[in-house]
Amino acid sequence: MAKVVNITDKLEFNTDPTLVIGNLKVRVRSDAETMLKLMGVLGKGTDLETLNKALALLFSEKDLTAICRLKKDGKRLSAASLMVIVNTAIDLVTGEDEGEQ
Repeated sequence: MAKVVNITDKLEFNTDPTLVIGNLKVRVRSDAETMLKLMGVLGKGTDLETLNKALALLFSEKDLTAICRLKKDGKRLSAASLMVIVNTAIDLVTGEDEGEQ
């Protein structure tokens, strides 16, 4: 007879982390399906189109709009900062960045 191993208690469900940017709090999608899609997108390069697709996968449309409208001292967020946001969100989801508990 084949061996059966139940791993249900070791798995996490519906535990999307939150990323804080200034006064803005945004939910980072962390479900398995989204992460698999993200790996496929990121495997194709790091151009602006890839960045746009990654942002759309990680954040809701409402949160992404709020991120893009962020200003500090009257200045808008740079494109390089969007890559920092994507990388930080990925680190948060994968456990590389434990964040605050």
